[in-house]
Amino acid sequence: MSVNLLDFDAAGLTQFFTELGEKPFRAKQVLRWMHREGCDDFAQMTDVAKSLRERLSQTATISAPSMVRDSVSTDGTRKWLLDVGQSNAVETVFIPEARRGTLCVSSQAGCALDCAFCSTGKQGFNRNLTTAEIIGQLWYANRVLGAANDGEGEPGERIITNVVMMGMGEPLANFDNVVAALNLMLDDHAYGLSRRRVTVSTSGIVPAMDRLRDACPVALAVSLHASNDALRDKLVPINQKYPLAELMAACQRYLEKAPRDFVTFEYVMLEGVNDQDTHAYELLKLVRDVPCKFNLIPFNPFPNSGFERSSPERIRRFADILMREGIVTTTRKTRGDDVDAACGQLAGQVKDKSRRTERHVMQFSGGSQ
Repeated sequence: MSVNLLDFDAAGLTQFFTELGEKPFRAKQVLRWMHREGCDDFAQMTDVAKSLRERLSQTATISAPSMVRDSVSTDGTRKWLLDVGQSNAVETVFIPEARRGTLCVSSQAGCALDCAFCSTGKQGFNRNLTTAEIIGQLWYANRVLGAANDGEGEPGERIITNVVMMGMGEPLANFDNVVAALNLMLDDHAYGLSRRRVTVSTSGIVPAMDRLRDACPVALAVSLHASNDALRDKLVPINQKYPLAELMAACQRYLEKAPRDFVTFEYVMLEGVNDQDTHAYELLKLVRDVPCKFNLIPFNPFPNSGFERSSPERIRRFADILMREGIVTTTRKTRGDDVDAACGQLAGQVKDKSRRTERHVMQFSGGSQ
C-alpha cells in the first residue's frame, strides 16, 4: 500500500526517509515541493535524486481530498465540499478580505460534541480526519487559489494568510493529527505561517488545551457561548465534564506560552437564550482574571435549530456592556451564509456512526425510539 506523504510533518517525513536509507535533508526537499510548490508529481521534483523519485513513485503518493462541490458566495466567500472517503465529505471555507485571506479548516467528519446551535453537530459523527486530510485542505486551497508562498526571496503573494481550525469537528478531540498539521502550517519549509496567524478553536477540552500549550502553542479561541454553567451545560454539553471554572483556569495556563497575550472567546448570540444584559454582566465576572477579547457571532439559522438570531440592537447593547469594562469586543460579520458557509452552518456529508441524525429526525417528526 502506498504511503501518503501528506500524512507526515517534518519529523515524520525525516523518519520516513531515514528508514529508506536516505539522508535527512531529503525531507526538507520534498516538504518544499509538496507544500510550497503544491506538487503532487515526484517526477517534477528536479533537485531530488532521480533514483529516489522513481522509488517514491512506486511506494508513495501525495493525495489531498478531492473536490465534490465548489460554491462561491456573493460576498466572495468560497466553500469547498471535499471527499474524505467512505461516504464522508467535509467543508472548507476561504474568506477573502482586503488585507488577509482566512482558511477555515475541518478536523473531523462530523462532530461528537453536539452543541445545541451548531449544524455540524446535528449531522452526527463518523471519524477523525487524518493529518493528510487536514493539511490537504490547505494544500488544495493554495493550489486552487494559485497562491505562491513568499519566503526565502521568492516572489509571490500569499493569498491564504491565516488559518483557523474552526471548521467541522472539535480539533482537540483529534489531537495528534491536528498537531501534525499545525506543525506543517508553521514549518518554514512548508507554509511558514506565524503562530499568531494560526488559531485553534475548542469547546473546552481542558486536558487537551494543556497538551496543546506544551506541544504547539498557537492562537487560542474558546467557544464559550454561555455565562454560567447551567446554561452552558445545555448549549455546550462538554461543559458537564469541564465546567467554566476549570475552563477559565486552563485559559490562564495556556496564556503562559501562547503567541498572543489574550484568549478569544467566541459567543454566538441566541435571542432570549444567552443575550440578555444579565448574561453580559455574568461574563464580566467570569473572565475578570483572563486577558481576553470577545467575538460576538450572530446566530446563523439552519433547519430545525430551535433558535433565533439576536437583533442587531440587542447585540450592540451586549457588546457595549463588555466594552465599557475595557474588554475588546467585536461582532463577527456574517460571511457566506447564502452558500451555508457561515459560522455554525457547515454540515458536509457524514455517514453518522453516532445515530444522532436519526435521533434528530425522530425528534422533529414526533416519533420515538
